[in-house]
Amino acid sequence: MQIELNPDVKGILVILFFGAIYVVGTALDYLVLSFGISGVLKKCERKPWQGFVPVLRYYRLSECVNREHEGRVYMLLLVLNTVMSPLLNNANSSVFGLSTTEDPLSKSYLFVSTISIGVALCALVYDIRIMCGLCEMFGQKKRWVALLEFPGVGSWILLWWGRSKKFPPVGLQKEQSIVGAEDSGTELSALKDGLTVNIRERRARDGFKEKVLLRDIHLNIPKGHLVLLLGGSGAGKTTFLNAVTGYEPADADILLGEHNVYKQYDSMKYDVGFVPQSDLMRGNDTVLSTLMDAAILRLPGDMTSKQRRERVQEVLESMGLSMLGNTLVEKLSGGQRKRLSIALEIISDPMLFILDEPDSGLDGVVARGLFEKLRSIADEGKIVVVITHTPDRVIDLFDDVIVLAKDVDRTGRLAYYGPVDDAFAFFGKNNMEDILRTINQKEEGGEGRATEYVGRYAHLLQQKAS
Repeated sequence: MQIELNPDVKGILVILFFGAIYVVGTALDYLVLSFGISGVLKKCERKPWQGFVPVLRYYRLSECVNREHEGRVYMLLLVLNTVMSPLLNNANSSVFGLSTTEDPLSKSYLFVSTISIGVALCALVYDIRIMCGLCEMFGQKKRWVALLEFPGVGSWILLWWGRSKKFPPVGLQKEQSIVGAEDSGTELSALKDGLTVNIRERRARDGFKEKVLLRDIHLNIPKGHLVLLLGGSGAGKTTFLNAVTGYEPADADILLGEHNVYKQYDSMKYDVGFVPQSDLMRGNDTVLSTLMDAAILRLPGDMTSKQRRERVQEVLESMGLSMLGNTLVEKLSGGQRKRLSIALEIISDPMLFILDEPDSGLDGVVARGLFEKLRSIADEGKIVVVITHTPDRVIDLFDDVIVLAKDVDRTGRLAYYGPVDDAFAFFGKNNMEDILRTINQKEEGGEGRATEYVGRYAHLLQQKAS
């Protein structure tokens, strides 16, 4: 007995049959690709299970083949493509979006489809770059890339290369765990009249990696000291200052006197003054109005208007700006603007005062005068920490120097802290420029001895603590 199926039922069965083939094929391709990438990651000494995580696995693969930048871009393009797919499906489905003008969605479809094609092409380019790196890692010719990009074939090649012992990696980029200089293992006691810094670690996430930016930095700065913060590019000077001020807290204890900057930040934020390299003052305000605005914001709310005006006049006189009260900020010279920037922070009478390159753009005479003013501020019982790229012309004004350096693992470490004269003896140099050259990496034109001096100073701290 022959059963006749309704044409509609036949159509449904055909659709289900081909749909099942598609699902099975997609699942099989996913498993083959996942096991292949997993094998490659294992050979690279990374976590094999990440080969089964969509998007992430391509980033990990790019790390193996020294194409990390390409991997990041490729990940972003994959995410964009995922976002574009539903938009494309919801837009008009007419051929190329070129239906009649009566169709209101034709233009949107054309726009979305154009962007989607552009994203797909860019993703293909970056995928090819990653596959080229894969060929290099396994010592294969780059013509393999054509097969690696071919749908349904590339997955099996990855499985072959990743699982077969016949393909050992020859250009392996291992995820190294580099050990830098030893830690001092010390924690300094709080300095009653000064700043105590105990930074154990400062971490930050970079993509899927977590980097250690600073580690093992311990120092005590007494009141009345003008301190130079010295370090090459990327040594962590700004990160260090942000950690000390509480702007970017670290795993640390920062004590100003007997008060914890992190735990009592709201009540102590005006005890710390910070002058950035570029000021944010309005040019069409006068010097007096600029300082009065700062006084309203920073001084206690129970102060009378008379007391605020007296404090403003006092600061203007101390910074040599009393004759410029009615002058517009935009009319000030570079040195005068720097003095006003300092005045804005001094208004609240902070105990700790930090300046980032205050002499930037100033000539020698004006810069010298500015640092003499900072010296007088420190002599009033303040702690003043300064970053400058020309320290030797004013080094005689400083009490101490903090030297930060990149360890062998590219982590900001403390290479020295103490009196300026002792720093010269510690490094065996006669000026700060030579000290900086000693600790800078060789690719930066330095001697690359940062790890050596970080270790020596850590040992020195251990001796002092014992």
